[in-house]
Amino acid sequence: MHIPCLPGLATRFFASVVFGFFICKAAIAEDEGAKIIDGFHYGGYSSAGFNIHPGGDADAALNEISFIVSWEGDSRFHFFSEIEVERPLSWREGHHISGDGSYIDLERFYGDYNLSEKLNLRAGRFLTPAGRWNLLHAAPLVWTSTRPLATSRLFPQSTNGAMFYGAMPFVNEALEYSLFVEAVKDQHQDGDEIMFKNTRGARLALSGKVNWGVSLLEFTEDIPGNPEFRMLGVDFLMNHEGWEFSGEGFQRFYTNGNDGGSGAYLQGVAPLGNQWFAISRLETFQRPTEGSSERWLLGTAWRMSPNRVLKMEYVGGDEEREESPKGFLASFAILF
Repeated sequence: MHIPCLPGLATRFFASVVFGFFICKAAIAEDEGAKIIDGFHYGGYSSAGFNIHPGGDADAALNEISFIVSWEGDSRFHFFSEIEVERPLSWREGHHISGDGSYIDLERFYGDYNLSEKLNLRAGRFLTPAGRWNLLHAAPLVWTSTRPLATSRLFPQSTNGAMFYGAMPFVNEALEYSLFVEAVKDQHQDGDEIMFKNTRGARLALSGKVNWGVSLLEFTEDIPGNPEFRMLGVDFLMNHEGWEFSGEGFQRFYTNGNDGGSGAYLQGVAPLGNQWFAISRLETFQRPTEGSSERWLLGTAWRMSPNRVLKMEYVGGDEEREESPKGFLASFAILF
């Protein structure tokens, strides 16, 4: 969900919001009776990068500036919001640096209420619980500058509605669950963004030596004909002495049982020493209205500190897409 903005307006708006929040906190904190303000927490992240395409053309961008506000007091209620300025600055070879196309995105905005030890209710706008990448896609938290197509073009990335979720012990591990349903569909389309509606689903995740996840979704693509889909997703994550292996796979079906698209990726991370890591990934993607795509990636990342990471990678494969670039990419991301 986003609001288009004039060049530079997004950056100025974001800066004023950040400044205003901190000024308000400083002023109210002087009143010892204003205990509620102590429950607020502020943070965010940002990333910037550039891409040298296979043909030699280059582009660069300040990808996003994300501001996060959360509140957690002594009650059962918790609040979380994330407002993001997308691509406030960008540059393409032969053109000037520009803020054209930037916009403000309401990434997340929800309240949680703890009903019991094992049951919570979430209402508002939240990331759709489908796989792992979609829930942890912030630039400083992932290993690569590029995102697998399977995690962004097969299902709605966000849901406006309600979700029951929680965790419980299962043998010697933990079983996490979530059940969710959409209440209000997105009202504005960004470029070639895929619009969805009538989303509902569930996710189960088992945490242990290997983390496993299963996602089940039903949704409608908001296009002529309103095709309805059912989707099954599986994912895993394994860590051992600095090594990491992960993967996700999704298969969609039309309601008549025909193939409605699929995608998957496998990714490996190996420690090189001094907080340097080698990364490799293979991915595949197929959607009826877009055809198919295959990608391979080789790269490295330097986690110079827990909140800062420098990434460099080369992406190859078949035809380049706007949402799936190829060539040499480098980026820097920071949590603040």
